[in-house]
Order: sequence, then structure tokens, then C-alpha cells
Amino acid sequence: MSALTQDKVIIAFKALGQKLINPTDILGDAFYSAQNGNSWFTPENVEKSLLSFAEMLNPADIDIWFSKMTFTVLPKKVGLILAGNIPMVGFHDVLCVLATGNIALIKLSSSDDKLIKIVIAELINIEPLLSDRIQYVERLKDFDAVIATGSNNSSRYFDFYFSKVPNIIRKNRNSVAVLDGSETQEEIGLLGNDIFDYFGLGCRNVSKVYLPKNYDIASLYEGIEIFLPVINHFKYQNNYDYNKSIYLVNGAKHFDNGFLLLKEDDSMASPLAVLYYEEYETIDEVNGKLKSLEDHIQCVVSKLDLDIATFPFGESQHPKLWDYADNVNTIHFLGSICNKEVH
Repeated sequence: MSALTQDKVIIAFKALGQKLINPTDILGDAFYSAQNGNSWFTPENVEKSLLSFAEMLNPADIDIWFSKMTFTVLPKKVGLILAGNIPMVGFHDVLCVLATGNIALIKLSSSDDKLIKIVIAELINIEPLLSDRIQYVERLKDFDAVIATGSNNSSRYFDFYFSKVPNIIRKNRNSVAVLDGSETQEEIGLLGNDIFDYFGLGCRNVSKVYLPKNYDIASLYEGIEIFLPVINHFKYQNNYDYNKSIYLVNGAKHFDNGFLLLKEDDSMASPLAVLYYEEYETIDEVNGKLKSLEDHIQCVVSKLDLDIATFPFGESQHPKLWDYADNVNTIHFLGSICNKEVH
């Protein structure tokens, strides 16, 4: 009887990457009907997500990624509690478990309980031996380790319930951008993707921007004008209208271009349709703040040479296979539970 090997998984991942280039071919009617179950999952956002995974699963990056991991011959059962804030957001965890030869016990989010199943079914169609490594569960039990993604509130429950097994517990994180005023309108336009992709619902979406003193706010708004259609989504508009009314009633100083509110605030997590900003005097000041907030930041977008790793403008929602959530190396974690050395 044939056994699942790392080479077979590599071949399957590469084939899936090629298929994801045409999302409608894989998803069929679900490509358009996903928004019936979750109105944020528009066809545009579903396509954006699958194309991002197609980009991630390119042959060269797959070869690099697999060259740095061990494929276990003694699979462990890894419980996965997936988020559902943007389409397919938990799929990378599934890939990590399968890439290391382990068994994924998948607890899907009720907000995203169809798309991942369809894509995994396509992966199993490519490599049928993977069917033994995937189980869908309503409640986790008989697991050797857990990777759980949720809110700050749910993480307290996860910490308690899964404390006796190896775990990765993810909490709320936000992403930020740092500008110095020399950015071109094209670069600001790319930053717009970091802000508005998936309506800003992802932890990799920029929710706050650091601006130099006396920065021209108009130049920021001019650069993101192309994202005006975001206001046509009724839920986004509801959030915009609500936050705008709160600021007006409270007399809170803010800027407004008709689809994005800009408000000065020390906080990291801005409400939907709001971008917080904070002014700075020197880059050293920004570096100090980013360092102090490192445990709350998912990624930093900037063209500047900062003391923290950065993504280019427009790339926050285009992670590589090795861009792990919360900067916790999932492959190292899975290698450790299998008592295998991970290089």
C-alpha cells in the first residue's frame, strides 16, 4: 500500500497552486454564493484570497519552504480552531499541518465553513492519500497539540482549556504603516490595498499610520481615492456612518473623505472605516513605539529602514509561506511536537 511522503505533498501543493489561479474553476457556484452566508465574502474578496494562496504556493517558494522542515513518520493530531474574518484565512495553518506530515483536526469558523472545505477537497482529489490527514470536527478531542485563532476574549478560554497540550494561541493583532512624507501617489495607492483589502477586516490590514509632524493629510486622501467604491458595500457604509456620527456628536476632531475617517489616536485597533494616525518627530521615536508594541503588531508596512521587519506598500495581504501569524514559526512548533529536529 502506498504511503504519503513529503515528495507527494510537495507535488500536491504545487498542483493546487496552479489550480487556484482560476478560482471559479475550483469553487463553482460557491464563488458567487459565499456572500449569502457571509456578506463580507464578496466574489472580489473570495477571488483575492484564492489568488493570494496561488501566489503563495508557487513552485520555487514551496521548494524553499519544504527544504527547511522534517516530514514526520509518526503523525500527531493537531487541533485547528480557524478564524473566519476574511475568506480562507485559516488555510495556511492547514497547509502547515499537512506539510509536516501531521493530521489536521479542523474546527471551521461558522463565518467561513464552505470555501476551505472545497479547496481541501480539490487538494485531496490531487493527492487522495491526504484524506487520512484531514478531519472536520465540531468539538476538539483526542488531540496532541492545538493551534487556535480568536479574539482576546476567546484566547483566555483557549489558554485555560488547552493548557495541558503544546499550543499556539493567537489573539487580536493589528498592522501599522509608517510614512515619512516622501511617498509617491503610487505608493500611497498601494498602501490603500493594505488598508482596504477585505474591507480592512484582517489582522494584516493597516489600522493605524504613523505620520511625520505637519504631514499633508490631503496627499494621503488623494492617493487612496481609487478605493471610493468600498463605500458601496452596505455593511462597510453602516460602519462608516456610525463612526462618523459618533465623532460628530462628541465633537471629536477627525478628517473625512466620504469613505474613510482619519482620527488621531494612540490606540492600535481602529474601528472599521476608520484609520487612526499618530504623529512623530523622529524615526527613532517610531522605532521605540513599534518595539514596545511588538506583541500587538501583525506586520509593519513602510519603505523606511526601521528596526522591525517591514512589508512593501501593497503587500501586507500577500504573505509568503514563511510569513507566520504573530511571528510564531508554525513549522518549528509542529516539528517540536513530533520530536523531530527542524533546521
